[in-house]
Amino acid sequence: MISRYETEEMREIFSDVHRMQIWTSVELAVVEAFVKFGLATEEDFGKIKDNLPVVDDSFVSEVLEREVTTNHDLAAFVDILQRRVNLNESSLIHFGLTSSDVVDTALSIQIREALGILSEEVKKTILSLKELAIKHSGTAEMGRTHGMHAEPTTFGAKVALWAYQMERDYNRLAKAFSQISVGKLSGAVGTYSNIEPMVEYYALSLLELKPISATQVIARDIHAEVMYSLTSLTTSLESFATEIRHLQRSEVGEVFEPFQSGQKGSSAMPHKRNPIVAERLVGISRVLRGYLSASLENVALWHERDISHSSVERVVVPDAFHLSHYGIKKFRWLIENLEIRPENMRENLERSLGLYFSQSVLLLLVEHGLSRDEAYRIVQRDARVAYDGKMQFFDVLVDDPEVIIDEEELRRVMDEKRLLRNVSKVLENLESIEERL
Repeated sequence: MISRYETEEMREIFSDVHRMQIWTSVELAVVEAFVKFGLATEEDFGKIKDNLPVVDDSFVSEVLEREVTTNHDLAAFVDILQRRVNLNESSLIHFGLTSSDVVDTALSIQIREALGILSEEVKKTILSLKELAIKHSGTAEMGRTHGMHAEPTTFGAKVALWAYQMERDYNRLAKAFSQISVGKLSGAVGTYSNIEPMVEYYALSLLELKPISATQVIARDIHAEVMYSLTSLTTSLESFATEIRHLQRSEVGEVFEPFQSGQKGSSAMPHKRNPIVAERLVGISRVLRGYLSASLENVALWHERDISHSSVERVVVPDAFHLSHYGIKKFRWLIENLEIRPENMRENLERSLGLYFSQSVLLLLVEHGLSRDEAYRIVQRDARVAYDGKMQFFDVLVDDPEVIIDEEELRRVMDEKRLLRNVSKVLENLESIEERL
């Protein structure tokens, strides 16, 4: 991942040092399991543990140097680990295992760690959305369909729906966490030919993982599901960011991204204030969808395994977590600092000339005995007259002899508060959202 979109937390998890630290933990857990079932002694385990090298940059460099000869990263790692332990007992390291036992099990641990960090940030974002939604629960705003004025909603209701969608993404991450909490230590083609199932079970329990039936590798539909959870999250961010971009347009001006002192919106036009963070989130989502496609293609491997998935995962797994974590952090910053313009929302509502009451008038005419088609024709015609003539819809209706409704009744249905009387229903599940996370 380019440094521009890296996060410190994900950089640590997917670093070579941390990866090899986890590899070491997997190898050590297997030796400890050997002791548990009498296949090695406590003394053997103690000597190995006491002589384990510190896995640091120096260790990684030595492994990478060895890999030039082995052309196999895990084999190089095992060579250096055994050399550093430098005991007869070091032969217990990697005994009965194949490289994918260690690599796949370690990858599950890395992904679990990354999902944990990501989920915590999503939770914080949901709570920020909740706060914003409640604050603006009564802030009336024009609802739009097809980009056109439809009927009023509130900005709080809009944000509440974002919170609910992000809650679903949070749950998808939780499911992915459960799915990836597996490992395999079953040998070359997954048949336990040189290692016992009880060793696998116990070693994985030390690593807080469950065994899964596998070939030489863990089936990649599991990893694809993880990638889907990340892609779903960033696609949600894209959806919210797209709305923010539209609401910041010069013709709308209802919300604005934060604009810091000294910031420049354009190198050429000093007046520009562009929604650059929201646009960045849209771009990130596009990349994640590409990564999801690559992850789905990883599912089909030859026979008991090939390594066509390996090069893909070395890129897309860390990058996807970097981008997802970066994206959710940026979105939370955006939400917590978003500039809301209720006065512009009101101005846009009034610009509609009352046309958003068209459905209310239509239904009232039907209640007074007109067919729906007759009522629709009348309301549609008067709406066009009001719009083209820049006249209040109410005034056009009052002057139309075909509108068989008295003025008082017309005023009753053409009341914004009546349209928004039930909008609180949209927000009622927000109160308990924290308890559900």
